[in-house]
Amino acid sequence: MQRLVTLIAALLLSGAAAAADVANIANMRERSDIIDRILHQRFEQVLPALMRREGVDMWVIMSREYNEDPVIKTMLPSTWVSARRHTMLVIYDPGQGKPLERLAVARYAVGDLFEKAWDKEAQPDQWQALVDVIAKRNPAKIAINASEHFALADGMSSTEYRKFMAALPQPLRERVVPAQNLAIAWLETRSELEMQYYPQLVEIGHRLIATAFSNEVVTPGKTTTDDVVWWLRDQSVALGVGNWFHPTVSIQRADGEQFDQIKAFSKRPGENVIQSGDLIHVDFGITYLRLNTDQQQHAYVLKSGETGAPASLVKALANGNRLQDILTAEFKTGRSGNEILKRARQQAIEEGIKPAIYTHPLGFHGHAAGPTIGMWDAQEGLPVKGDYPLYPNTAYSIELNAATYIPEWDKEIRIMLEEDAFFDGKTVNYLDGRQQRFHLIHSD
Repeated sequence: MQRLVTLIAALLLSGAAAAADVANIANMRERSDIIDRILHQRFEQVLPALMRREGVDMWVIMSREYNEDPVIKTMLPSTWVSARRHTMLVIYDPGQGKPLERLAVARYAVGDLFEKAWDKEAQPDQWQALVDVIAKRNPAKIAINASEHFALADGMSSTEYRKFMAALPQPLRERVVPAQNLAIAWLETRSELEMQYYPQLVEIGHRLIATAFSNEVVTPGKTTTDDVVWWLRDQSVALGVGNWFHPTVSIQRADGEQFDQIKAFSKRPGENVIQSGDLIHVDFGITYLRLNTDQQQHAYVLKSGETGAPASLVKALANGNRLQDILTAEFKTGRSGNEILKRARQQAIEEGIKPAIYTHPLGFHGHAAGPTIGMWDAQEGLPVKGDYPLYPNTAYSIELNAATYIPEWDKEIRIMLEEDAFFDGKTVNYLDGRQQRFHLIHSD
């Protein structure tokens, strides 16, 4: 973990120097060890309670090579980039406080995570071998990854489903149930070990943004928004971390252009030269140790003689921070995403804030499994996804915007914020703080 601290310090010195400090982030062997230790902890300490909570005693997950179920990809050892041949996993809870059985009905054991449970020479039919494993344990429920509404829980292909159901004898076929809520629970629940590393990942993202929004990268009147975007991409590669989406950098300024949701979220111009007096926005996310960040912050480009952002913009940022506080105060275990959205919007409007809330779970995926708390184009809430309840030990991208009228610009601007946070069941804590002051870029 000390390696990450050293890396962050290096980032403050020079963006160019970052490439030289790749060694300060965990090397691939160290990453492999961390990922596998996390997986062992998740299987031994997280999954048993989730299976019992959801009333599932057997979970069957399968994937053919290069057509991986999103869930199975989170269960493979660090040295497995994809499933091999046709990987069939069986997780069985024998109850009575006994550990879970983790079996691989496959040509290979899955590292030391899933024990090999198929001898092809003795039983050439893999499907029958799977049925034999299931029948021997006689589960009350056989959960499979099928879901109409949650894509991440819908990983069993139609071909696999058809063949699986055909192979099962009728008595077992009647016990097949969707694993939707169990799959979501597995994906959304963070382990103790993961949470030792997650804040450091978020800090790396913050440090990269801070450097990108400085005179080290930006020269007003010369640097374009796309220059900053590609700097972020290059630095991510140099540091050995991934990007789960292409970053965006956009500008709001004192002109006649009004804020447009479609343009802001999908059609931002790229070659836009950054000028004095601009309010710059970035949306940026990185991937490391199979976890993801999602962050949005702002910078102000000082005009000649200015030492800080105008008071009206400072007030706009304060409105955004207040909206964050209102939203996170509504996080309660068991409360649905739609209810959180409704209550937060109502409180914000009562306080004179013009809110848009579109917060989402975060973890193995950027737009991860769990309750959807609004979308920018669905402020009334979402059926099913928004009805899913909040559980403890889950992470979220607190994403939203607050609109504020700027008198000297004679128009309304949006402070679009996104910060990563952890809900422990009682409170929401930002993993590496949040932006409460603008990054400042000098023009002189």
